[in-house]
Amino acid sequence: MKLAVVGATGLVGREILKVLGERKIFPTPLIPVASQKSAGLPLTFNNHRYFIHTHEQAIAEKPDMAIFSAGSGTSREWAPRYADAGITVIDNSSAWRMDPEVPLIVPEINASILTRDHKIIANPNCSTIQLVLVLAPLHAKYKIKRIVASTYQSVTGTGAKAVRQLENERRGIKGEMAYPYPIDLNLFPHGGDFLENGYTTEEMKLVNETHKILDDNSIRITATIVRVPVMGGHSEAVNIEFEHAFSLSEVVSLLHCTPGIILRDDVKNNIYPMPIEAAGKDEVFVGRIRRDESQPNALNLFIVADNLRKGAATNAVQIAEFLESNGLLRC
Repeated sequence: MKLAVVGATGLVGREILKVLGERKIFPTPLIPVASQKSAGLPLTFNNHRYFIHTHEQAIAEKPDMAIFSAGSGTSREWAPRYADAGITVIDNSSAWRMDPEVPLIVPEINASILTRDHKIIANPNCSTIQLVLVLAPLHAKYKIKRIVASTYQSVTGTGAKAVRQLENERRGIKGEMAYPYPIDLNLFPHGGDFLENGYTTEEMKLVNETHKILDDNSIRITATIVRVPVMGGHSEAVNIEFEHAFSLSEVVSLLHCTPGIILRDDVKNNIYPMPIEAAGKDEVFVGRIRRDESQPNALNLFIVADNLRKGAATNAVQIAEFLESNGLLRC
């Protein structure tokens, strides 16, 4: 396939190229796209040298697909132009996620709803992807009533500027700040922008996107986002209340059999999910599975995933693989 990667020089864009290489997907050709100031600069992929394109140049090349990782402003402006040219867009930003006409896809859960007519497809927020991958089989079996989620999010979720801030602070270097406070040896309950209801945009993404992916607005969800000085991935402490009774052994067996999930749940040997272990991996790690003894039919667990991999790049590439293998691209 002919594939454009929009935002190819950013954190997620570089991770997309890495995932493509690892999965032996070598587009013919690859069309890297970045800002106007980067146009014409070289980029190496699979031992081949490519040159950064502008959007106009990329559209003129007529790729089959374009994976966008360049921010919501770019996506709102350019995704429709690619789509109008017959190019299927997989968008990593928040621009299209809640549009009722745009599918929000985690391939293991709901790729089956995709058709050839879907020219813009949204990739969920990183923290949502790892959460719903665990929730989906449990919801199908026991029906979820309520979720309380607290996330501990890596600086990589903010971008390269935040990574530099953390690195500078650890080296004692004063530099540009991505956050209003130091992040090294610190954490703060602030992800995204604060809204009038007191929640942040990141917290509301988790609520709204989970409803859309699971196709069930009756689930009550509340979330707290915490930014932590970690670069390996996002962690989530999740409390789930079900309508139906469950056994812990059945829950463990169900998650063990779910594609894309790895169980790390042996507390006697100090085995539980950690971002240092999830870094660079595509799977979602789950552990600390235990009954909530304060509430009937309730469960606690801990979920960890590399937010640049399954939380962004890998999920987008999996969508592309599904479209290509099921003949859902233009002829």
